[in-house]
Amino acid sequence: MPASASSSTGRYSVFAIAKEAMRLHTGWKRAWASPEPRKKYQVVIVGAGGHGLATAYYLGKNFGITDVAVIEKGWLGGGNTGRNTTIIRSNYLQDPSAAIYDKALKLYENLSQDLNYNIMFSPRGLLMLAQTEHEVRGYKRTVYANQLQGVATEWVSPKRIKDMLPIINIEGPRYPVLGGLYQERGGTARHDAVAWGYARACSAMGMHIIQNCEVTGIETENGQVRAVNTGKGRIECDKLALIAAGHSSVLAEMAGFRLPIESLALQALVSEPIKPCCDLVIMANTVHGYLSQSDKGEMVIGGGTDGFNNYTQRGSWHHVEETVRALIETFPMLSRLKMLRQWGGIVDMTGDRSPILSATPVGNIFVNCGWGTGGFKAIPGSGWAMAELVAKGQPGPLAADFGLNRFVQGRFIDESVAAGVAH
Repeated sequence: MPASASSSTGRYSVFAIAKEAMRLHTGWKRAWASPEPRKKYQVVIVGAGGHGLATAYYLGKNFGITDVAVIEKGWLGGGNTGRNTTIIRSNYLQDPSAAIYDKALKLYENLSQDLNYNIMFSPRGLLMLAQTEHEVRGYKRTVYANQLQGVATEWVSPKRIKDMLPIINIEGPRYPVLGGLYQERGGTARHDAVAWGYARACSAMGMHIIQNCEVTGIETENGQVRAVNTGKGRIECDKLALIAAGHSSVLAEMAGFRLPIESLALQALVSEPIKPCCDLVIMANTVHGYLSQSDKGEMVIGGGTDGFNNYTQRGSWHHVEETVRALIETFPMLSRLKMLRQWGGIVDMTGDRSPILSATPVGNIFVNCGWGTGGFKAIPGSGWAMAELVAKGQPGPLAADFGLNRFVQGRFIDESVAAGVAH
């Protein structure tokens, strides 16, 4: 577990580092406590990933609600928060999507200062390649929509792309680069640090983060939530927030309702480290691959989801081959690299590839799920909107369009069709 600032300062700073250096770093404290669960909390949040921890943090910061337990079946940040490619952007076509993702991006820009924890946010710029005429029309449409939304993006030419990214082959044999959608504010952050920073801040407010505490059942009475049964005993709560990504449908079934989502594995890999050669985040949606370079020099590569429902958290060779083969056409230098490691995460996909932040058929149970392949970039905005929903019982402006009722009303927020990809 990461260390936190000494109890005398309570904050990370150059002065705390200097003080601890003088006493051989013996005064650092744990970043967050590991308490045993109490019998009851005002709010129980299931899922100690980025979205769950952010929800807890903004419940405390924005609404003064600190009687909160965040319970996690494994270790903190061990699910999708630690199993993604860390892309951050807000250049979505649909207005509700652009609003919540841009809120997240704005929060990311100052999150290290807000949490007093370096999340290594790197606004290096994000470029979505247009490699068909259809994509050219689609991305230009998104640029115009972003201008109306107040989200700064621009259309860039093949020549400018080559100038920004010398390693790219803009005259590919099947899919030449015809231009791109560029968001200068986009980038990456350190996924583990985001979870650790939120956890440290939540613990400092007195919230309980309880790891290795799997939910085994949800008790309801007269249509209202009563308690959750866990591997560490029964925990009563006034309100329950289900924020567990790929396992949301399993939890919903325990509470007696169904969610319109399906769970799929999403895979990624990194290469051996090499010298800096790519200072942008690249998304190539026609061939379905995306690429960035980590601070350690690894090429971080991701692709599409499995074509079948599953709950695996490991990679498979056919996806690695498919993704790398496609990217090599546009980035030939990748062919000379060795793969260092691969992994998989479980994503929950809705029919319109947009999230669900909603009350549920059971009173005082709220759900945050369906982020699909776009969850990491949304963490701060998702937590901000979900905290308001849980605190007030009604969605605020950011969450209003993402309710479960949209599937009954046919009021879809279709980002898969609009953006061509939901990453």
